[in-house]
Amino acid sequence: MRVVFAGTPQAAVPSLEAVAASTHELVAVVTRPDAPSGRGRRLEPSPVRVRAEELGVPVLTPTRVKDPDFLDTLRELAPDACPVVAYGNLIPVEALTIPRLGWVNLHFSLLPAWRGAAPVQHAVMAGDEVTGASTFVIERGLDTGPVLGVMTETIRATDTAGDLLERLSVAGAGLLVATLDGLEAGRLVAQPQPSEGVSLAPKIEVDDARIHWQRPALSIDRLVRGCTPAPGAWTTFRGERLKVAPVSLASAHDVSSPDPLAPGELLVTKKAVFVGTGSAPVRLGQVQAHGKKVMAAADWARGTRIEAGERVGDE
Repeated sequence: MRVVFAGTPQAAVPSLEAVAASTHELVAVVTRPDAPSGRGRRLEPSPVRVRAEELGVPVLTPTRVKDPDFLDTLRELAPDACPVVAYGNLIPVEALTIPRLGWVNLHFSLLPAWRGAAPVQHAVMAGDEVTGASTFVIERGLDTGPVLGVMTETIRATDTAGDLLERLSVAGAGLLVATLDGLEAGRLVAQPQPSEGVSLAPKIEVDDARIHWQRPALSIDRLVRGCTPAPGAWTTFRGERLKVAPVSLASAHDVSSPDPLAPGELLVTKKAVFVGTGSAPVRLGQVQAHGKKVMAAADWARGTRIEAGERVGDE
């Protein structure tokens, strides 16, 4: 089967590699244009572009999928199907009708749960115990198309969004190729998504990643893990932003304090830094102060000389 693959970030690379190694003919790759990156804001190619060029596959980088020149090129390529993984651009109706079997999207959730740009982050933040990946035929709605295949994945207690996405991207690559195989053989029938169980997963913005210490410890733990590595959970200390890596829930014997810690209140010991929450305290792991490197919370506390009663997040 002739296929044109569409994807952009690192999470799409395992699928690109799997499609390239499959029996299907990968005739081109579509990815987002080079984008500014790093402090110097230099233009950098997407991970998918880098890998596609290493594989010797022609790469297309349209600014808009509906551009007539791109649509003409896609028609000339005459793909039977267009597998998609985290491409990052909407596919217009004009493009949806070009491949005879459609655009087949690999989405990292068990649809109809967590439709949208950040399904893995939202699953971790919500405390889901099981998630997975789905392949479906793209239509005009947001991740609403009929489903072709699914796989499940357990969410571990210490998983960050990055950990979980890495596993799903590898396992999902196999699901995507199996879906293409099934379409080619004519043995797959797309099933409409149920109307029950719909949830949305919009992009996590920086403001969404701010820690509110009045919330229960378990909720804070999930928020931080769900925002790791991006956009990164944060709080404030002495008027400046403090980035927070995954925390751990403190047990009763970890914190020796005559009075319960108030939400955001810091307790520094020789080897650890604890923060009060709306329930039990949490132990900080690594932190990054403004303009500083990432370091263990205990090292940060020693260098900062935290005084008794000081808090985070009270700005």
